[in-house]
Amino acid sequence: MRCYRSDSIMWILLGVVALATSATACWSSVTTVSGTHAPETVCSGAMIFSDDFEEFDLEKWQHENTLSGGGNWEFQYYNNNRTNSYVRNGVLYIKPTLTSDQFGEGFLTSGVLNVEGGAPADRCTNPQWYGCERTGSAQNIINPIKSARLRTVNSFSFRYGRVEVRAKMPAGDWLWPAIWMMPAFNAYGTWPASGEIDIVESRGNRNMLSNGNHIGTQEAGSTLHYGPFPALNGWERAHWLRRNNQGYDRNFHRYQLEWTPEHLRFSIDDQEIGFIAPPNGGFWDFANFGGNPNFRNLDNPWKAGSKMAPFDQKFYLIMNLAVGGTNGFFPDGVQNPDPKPWWNGSPTAPRDFWNARGAWLRTWNTNVNNGEDAALQVDYVRIWAL
Repeated sequence: MRCYRSDSIMWILLGVVALATSATACWSSVTTVSGTHAPETVCSGAMIFSDDFEEFDLEKWQHENTLSGGGNWEFQYYNNNRTNSYVRNGVLYIKPTLTSDQFGEGFLTSGVLNVEGGAPADRCTNPQWYGCERTGSAQNIINPIKSARLRTVNSFSFRYGRVEVRAKMPAGDWLWPAIWMMPAFNAYGTWPASGEIDIVESRGNRNMLSNGNHIGTQEAGSTLHYGPFPALNGWERAHWLRRNNQGYDRNFHRYQLEWTPEHLRFSIDDQEIGFIAPPNGGFWDFANFGGNPNFRNLDNPWKAGSKMAPFDQKFYLIMNLAVGGTNGFFPDGVQNPDPKPWWNGSPTAPRDFWNARGAWLRTWNTNVNNGEDAALQVDYVRIWAL
């Protein structure tokens, strides 16, 4: 039996403690977090939120429940239903279906749809734009598509970090997938004063051209929205596109955001597509809002913030699949094998879209692969602290 002197034992113990401390060192980070699934301690470089979708964790993901059409008079309504949002084999699916599959075709022109429920999870999440109840008529039909929009508004918000979402975009005419972020507290006022960060948006049309450019499945974009009010939004100076001749619907790709107190960087599969580092005057000077001749005596809503304002506050993550809409995301005059069935100034756009279902519905491949070609598919979501 070997004997140790007491001072030797002390040094051995101190060495063990030092090794353990080194292995578990937590360096402070500028990243801040909040929400029910936020870590208590934020360590530099640590993963602070993730989901590999081995199960559908509805504590992490809260469903929108609204007919509001995203503020763009889109043609879908968002609900919490396993037909439209579900997990299988480690992949989250957000899939569009027809409202008439549940209620019948006649319901669209004569029914009353009220999405307000009695349970906390069934409450209408956005009453604006007739979002909680709509009555169908021959001119103004009820939203003809059902889909889903998931968000971490209660579970996780963060300021500064790195985001990576591995996803496959949907294919099908007039589908509009998006993975994006919105401010948790609207610290600088209502949209777009408190900002919006669009990590990726795409379109499901396989063969749509605008001015000779493919703007369907072969195009993906990232955008920042910011401005003192909706009529003055500087997004055009913070909008980037990346084209892929194979289409973003064929394979999974990694959509990435690096967000620091100095810049925002957007990438796809580690290839940068957009970068912005505002000057000392911040996004107000970057967009030259003060020099706009159409608006006099403008007040800078971000004057009390940092140069990154409004992107210096906490944001939460959103993933959704919209359809159509009249805000111009699907421009009038595009070339498509089946012409766009509505124009963006039409008061009957949802009806015009629905009446053309013989053309666009077949592009959704509803009878193939459980209709999942038309679904936004998400393999994982990962967020790290800086």
